[in-house]
Amino acid sequence: ESATAFGCLVSDMWLGEFDYVSPEAFHSVFGKRYPAFSRRTQHDAQEFLICVLDDLHEAFKEVRAQLCQGRQRSGAGASRGSGSGTSIITHLFEGQLSHGIMCLKCKTITDRPESFTVLSLPIPSTRVCSLQDCLECFFQPDTLTRNNQIHCYWCGTNQDATVQATLTKAPQIIIFHLKRFAWQDKHRRKLSTTVCYPFSNLDLSPYSSTLSCNNAEYSLCAVVNHAGDLDYGHYTAFCKHSVTKHWYSFDDAQVTKIPDSAVQADTAYLLFY
Repeated sequence: ESATAFGCLVSDMWLGEFDYVSPEAFHSVFGKRYPAFSRRTQHDAQEFLICVLDDLHEAFKEVRAQLCQGRQRSGAGASRGSGSGTSIITHLFEGQLSHGIMCLKCKTITDRPESFTVLSLPIPSTRVCSLQDCLECFFQPDTLTRNNQIHCYWCGTNQDATVQATLTKAPQIIIFHLKRFAWQDKHRRKLSTTVCYPFSNLDLSPYSSTLSCNNAEYSLCAVVNHAGDLDYGHYTAFCKHSVTKHWYSFDDAQVTKIPDSAVQADTAYLLFY
């Protein structure tokens, strides 16, 4: 299965016996489960990442559930339902949002929770902006009118409303997807906006509503870059070694140590904190 192939890939990478490691075996196994990714054509890294995380979550969740069932059969006293819906993937990557929806007629506020593993951020500028600008744009209130009206339970009719997202649970590892592929004038194009992102002390508490998110400061640990346009492109990655703290560039078979200054790139597409 793909989880086993992924484990072998990570193991080979950390053994340090090779200049580089090809993910061919993992790609082959993963492609059988997700045929869309089996073809050697360009795919979206964010969509691929979500599928990988979902697949690993399902694999690890099943293993944990089987262990719990084994403990129950042996009288070990595992609590009912333990392990259902959770895994190491949710423990590391899953965060929670709450969408506060306020009816503009009766002012009633309804909260709708949402789980996420990747947070897709709009890019509010066409030339230069910061990651904080993207976050401000994502978390700012939005007005729902016309065809987007809500059905208000208290009013009994469709009404205009405002909706605002807040962060109620900050994950241990948060992944930001910069929405570079956008519609403009009925045409889909790639935004080449320079997005400046901090290497450390990224504070998410201004966007949170709970004490659990206070002092949630993050440091950058990896970047996925996309060079090219909609129809053709090339993905590379920058990763920070967890022990030496040095940054490395992964470009197909070329793995090279790079200075910190090179990590700030105009091609950034996914940011891992």
